[in-house]
Amino acid sequence: MKSARTFERLLGIKPPWRVREVVLRLDEPHPRRRGPVVGGTVEIHVEHCGETFCPECGARCPGYDSRHRRWRHLDTMQHQTRVRAEVPRVRCVEHGVRQVKVPWADEGSRFTALFEAEAIEWLREASVHAVARRMGLSWDQAAGIQRRAVDRGLSRRRLQPPRLLGVDETSFRRRYEYVTVVNDLERGVVTHVADGRGRSAIDRYFKDLGETNCASIEQVAMDMWPAYISSVEEYTDADIVHDRFHIVAHLNPAVDLVRRAEQRELLEAGDPRLKRSRYLWLMGGERMIRPQQRRFAALRASHLRVARAWAIKEMARDSWGYRRRGWAERRWKRWYNWAIRSRLEPIKQVAKMIGNHWDAVINAAVSGISSANAEGINATIQKIKRRAHGYRNREHFRLAIYFHLGGLDMAPESLNAHTQP
Repeated sequence: MKSARTFERLLGIKPPWRVREVVLRLDEPHPRRRGPVVGGTVEIHVEHCGETFCPECGARCPGYDSRHRRWRHLDTMQHQTRVRAEVPRVRCVEHGVRQVKVPWADEGSRFTALFEAEAIEWLREASVHAVARRMGLSWDQAAGIQRRAVDRGLSRRRLQPPRLLGVDETSFRRRYEYVTVVNDLERGVVTHVADGRGRSAIDRYFKDLGETNCASIEQVAMDMWPAYISSVEEYTDADIVHDRFHIVAHLNPAVDLVRRAEQRELLEAGDPRLKRSRYLWLMGGERMIRPQQRRFAALRASHLRVARAWAIKEMARDSWGYRRRGWAERRWKRWYNWAIRSRLEPIKQVAKMIGNHWDAVINAAVSGISSANAEGINATIQKIKRRAHGYRNREHFRLAIYFHLGGLDMAPESLNAHTQP
């Protein structure tokens, strides 16, 4: 068993605090289950033996009373470890009655700084439920550690003037419930998460950023949602970019609509060629295995309407990365003329939509902005949802996004008082 001096070093305890005794209890009852705690518990009794000072102003103050407090610490040799202390309160002339801060835990926490730091590292890798189960916590306790970590990180964060922004919405439940996510594409971090996808969701970000920082934004990648466009146009002078990811996201459903209509006609005529071919038209050829490639080559060379729709979609996929705006406009005009005269109504609808946002599409074709970071962030958000098996609460979903993608400094305040064992 570790000595009192060792625990003082591990917990960062310095005068006027000291470890009075360390007690091993093998028959301690479990706080949430029947029977004793498996492996027993270690109790570290800490006492205050010196002058008391106001935690707000640092002035020497007379003692008022004391409160018994208990904190969970990292396990000691498989024994659940707790820190117990009578924490004094002081009466300050300026601030009234205040509780003295302890060096081993943050204010309002019932866990030591080392325990919270360990839990934060586990929460980066697993769901709240899994971490709670492995560390012997309730779900609310594990979620509280995550919430306090995000609150600390946001309070320490200083919004940096971004140059390239990505704005997108993501659903957190079914029934069309969304949150708006703003990310810095150069740094690859989420800078703002708000409920809904209305204009107010993004207006708040630009107001917090300030007029001077908004002026530094050069390009904003987003979909064609009017609320986002109007907000960006009001608060910034940035170029709006509808990148490849968002364009293809509209073209894929259009190709599928053409396939479905044509498949019904062919089945009525006794032609089953398009059966079970949906994902062949939606996936890229580089992802197909050899049997799929052989079948798709025959379909693509046919005179089917869906083959023409697929060719139009592929031309749009290849119309990016131009160095000169004129080259990009000529390429997209050829694509637009082909699509609008294709006699394929779903494709024509997408072409009209692109025509209504022409400048933003051309900006994307010649821009150096990459949606790779935005797509990576979106993929991570989907992974977070799958890991948690979905979210019922918007606030928990928002905190999870900040926790995993905010690039925040979430270490406990009192962790600096600790030394390595």
